[in-house]
Amino acid sequence: MTETVHTTTSQGVGESARRPDAALKVTGEFAYASDLWLDGMVWGVTLRSPHPSAWIRSIDVGPALRIPGVFTVLTHEDVPGVKFYGLEHKDQPVLAIDQVRYQGEPVALVAADHPETARRAAAAIVVEYEPRRAVTDPRESEHFVRHQPVRRGDTFEADVVVTGEYEVGMQDQAFLGPESGLAVPAEDGGVDLYIATQWLHVDRDQLAPCLGLPQDKVRLTLSGVGGAFGAREDLSMQIHACMLALRLDRPVKIVYGREESFFGHVHRHPASMRYEHGATRDGRLVYVKADILLDGGAYCSSSPAVVGNAASLGAGPYEVPNVRVTATGVYTNNPPCGAMRGFGAVQACYAYESQMDRLAEACGLSPIEIRVRNAVSQGSHLITGQVIDSPAPLAEMLRDLEAMPLPAGEPAKDLRALPGGVSQTTHGESVRRGIGYGVGIKNICFSEGFDDFSTARVRAELVGGQPHVTVHTAAAEVGQGLVTLQAQIARTELGVENVTVATADTTVGSAGSTSASRQSYVTGGAVKTACEAVRERFKGLPAGEALARFGPIEETREFRHRPTFPLDPETGQGDSHTQLALCVHRAVVDVDVELGLVKVVELAAVQDVGRILNPQALEGQIQGGTAQGLGLALMEEVQIREGRVLNPSFTDYLIPTILDMPPMTMKILENADPAAPYGLRGAGEPPTLSSTPAIAAAVRAATGLRLTRVPIRPEDIALFDSFD
Repeated sequence: MTETVHTTTSQGVGESARRPDAALKVTGEFAYASDLWLDGMVWGVTLRSPHPSAWIRSIDVGPALRIPGVFTVLTHEDVPGVKFYGLEHKDQPVLAIDQVRYQGEPVALVAADHPETARRAAAAIVVEYEPRRAVTDPRESEHFVRHQPVRRGDTFEADVVVTGEYEVGMQDQAFLGPESGLAVPAEDGGVDLYIATQWLHVDRDQLAPCLGLPQDKVRLTLSGVGGAFGAREDLSMQIHACMLALRLDRPVKIVYGREESFFGHVHRHPASMRYEHGATRDGRLVYVKADILLDGGAYCSSSPAVVGNAASLGAGPYEVPNVRVTATGVYTNNPPCGAMRGFGAVQACYAYESQMDRLAEACGLSPIEIRVRNAVSQGSHLITGQVIDSPAPLAEMLRDLEAMPLPAGEPAKDLRALPGGVSQTTHGESVRRGIGYGVGIKNICFSEGFDDFSTARVRAELVGGQPHVTVHTAAAEVGQGLVTLQAQIARTELGVENVTVATADTTVGSAGSTSASRQSYVTGGAVKTACEAVRERFKGLPAGEALARFGPIEETREFRHRPTFPLDPETGQGDSHTQLALCVHRAVVDVDVELGLVKVVELAAVQDVGRILNPQALEGQIQGGTAQGLGLALMEEVQIREGRVLNPSFTDYLIPTILDMPPMTMKILENADPAAPYGLRGAGEPPTLSSTPAIAAAVRAATGLRLTRVPIRPEDIALFDSFD
């Protein structure tokens, strides 16, 4: 897809434009939501349930109210409006009413003059619980969030058949900035909330009914967000802070500590999956059967959409004529699960890629060759019957990956480069090298008929005699560089160097969620469309001349992508997705088979992004998504035992550091999607899919073990008989 580019600037689309927040973040001067401060504000704290499942028999707030410095204590009886909220179903209570369904469920709120006072007061509240049996095994649950079959074809016999059972643990988004915000009561009886979130308008739409206020009296402004990755799609402390502020008629700030953050947001769904692949002797897929079980935890959140993604993408980017895939999400008394980068596709990808490696072995083919023989391309059908109608050069990507040079063939001699080497645990006696591959396909934007759009307001005017453009959207900048991109688009379309991106808030129309790799597509499309409308009013004149003649010009536009449709509830057929993106990874690992330690030596990736809008930001997205995939492969898991979280800290919940991430080799392809603005293809999520199975495959290659669960732990690897 080719378009005329209207720019004379060096910071437009296609350039590595400098981020306006870069210097502030590097120097520590950037204001995050936890830095918010207002004279006269008080501090809010949440009392949470210690039980995963229990009846609440009584709540005595008297001891808390008697502590000096405490202003108020609120329970569910003090919720001024509707008592339930939720992203897809309003099933989650603002504060627990007569029961708790997971450890960490909010029960009461305290406001005090100091956070320590508020915490002491919360601890003083006396709650009488009657614990009951918790349902923590999703296989025992009788309560479905969603059950989605995908059925196609009728041939389920083949020359070569491989089966496997796989598990994916509960991963945390592990953002660095904990949940935080400041609620300020307004003179009109409403409230202004300054908040770190991913979706300002859906927050407002859930808040207003619970607060008993009309939407126009609940105003949200985005504050600095220290990472998100899906966990800020759901409400955390938003309603609680607003309730306290309206009750006290003074500003209230709530900031979670790290432990509370683990209880205060959703996680990635754990999954149990059983797969069966059938193929011809030369490795051509005949059928795929799969049962995917996702643990949604105590409340719905976005589980229905996660189930839909797992089902529709459950066989991967491969040509397969016969399919019996079923994805099911269930309620349990484990912590609620919802959105996390990859959103249902990650779990399925680990299983189907593990199966492709088994199939390659059974057919006597290389991991690359088995994938090339079955790779989708433009014109192929997904298992839902949807036609891939834009470039999908998977076979080419795999050949490009195969051609990339490998690192030195032997494990490193430098101890620091060996597994556990910085701790001097080995001299390399039991270190073995392995190579593995992974392929992932991810839907871009929201799916299944969701009215997915974004709004942009663009104003051009003379400031100090020079053209200046202001771009205003409600799109949340969560670290991905969207503010930079909006300015790049305005410079490109209007040929004006001086561009300001206004703070995101609810005084402009919705931009939807910063998730599903959608903001460059949808908000980028809205900014582009609004700029085009402004440019039309220039009447062919240069910006400066037009603005001098006509005065300020302002236009607001909405942008929608092409329609999508729900999956058929019985057959799973339907054009459910807007756009599809592919990424392939190769991983090289060194494994100490005595100690069970893994060092990822190198990661290589090939990704088709349609068109590169900002090269540096794009590389950061691919590297960041790969790092999260590495974490899921080797270390990251929220440990749950009988519904209780055992490791709610960054001491015990491990995430990759700079010592864990290896050098990356990347090749980025540009095959434009004709339906997308500039031909772009969302890029943030696909690397998270394919990196995990590539690393797991490399560890299998090094150890010879089947390794059917991620994260892979030292005890899964250590070959204790090697001491003999």
